[in-house]
Amino acid sequence: AVRSGTKVKGPALEKASNLKVIGRAGIGVDNIDVAGATQRGIVVMNAPGGNTVTTGEHAISMMVALARRIPQATASMREGKWEKKKFMGVEIAGKTLGIIGLGQIGRIVAPRALGLQMKVIGADPYVTKDAAGALGVELVELDELLSRADFITLHVPRMDETRNLINRETLSRMKPGVRIINCARGEVVNLDDLYEAIESGHVAGAALDVYPQEPPDASLAILKHPNVILTPHLGASTGEAQTRVAEMIARQMSD
Repeated sequence: AVRSGTKVKGPALEKASNLKVIGRAGIGVDNIDVAGATQRGIVVMNAPGGNTVTTGEHAISMMVALARRIPQATASMREGKWEKKKFMGVEIAGKTLGIIGLGQIGRIVAPRALGLQMKVIGADPYVTKDAAGALGVELVELDELLSRADFITLHVPRMDETRNLINRETLSRMKPGVRIINCARGEVVNLDDLYEAIESGHVAGAALDVYPQEPPDASLAILKHPNVILTPHLGASTGEAQTRVAEMIARQMSD
């Protein structure tokens, strides 16, 4: 049973002659050679539902912190400053949240945003209008979401179709002053293009929990931008979620 830090590949697999099951206590199985394990008759399993609430809550937390510039204000206060005018924020009530990906986590985010009195629109080619409507979400095409949303939160898996989904071209189709939250996968956002859009003022800010390379190169310009807030892939990091995925994977392995 492993978390994301343990690599079950190459020699680790070749020498594990008695191995029957690899259980990933979490969602992503990038750290496991699934094809190699399957060839050897080893079952690979994960616990995809165990940390959805925690990750959804983190996305909401990042959105609110981004809107009110809470991390920047905290850093300023710690330097002994009192900069009320510098950290003017925006309300989220009445704003439009665009959710790209209405899977398990997107469906957690939607009702919480509605509870904050936001209007919620969503884009997902695998979800019907009726299913979205049952969540209180207006289902739209991606182009429409990009042009209408004040905040955009990403909840898509890492796939060929989602790699660099947020790039110079899609950023240009967003409304001026948009704010972007990524608690999904780092490869979904082109960080260089996002940095350019923030520098130009077209994008008001971004909140990032995931990065194409983790940990990211500390010299990346976007990591130092004052309108960007950052966390080190904390989406699933609560005690409750860790207990839940551990129990889920233990039960699955036992079964």
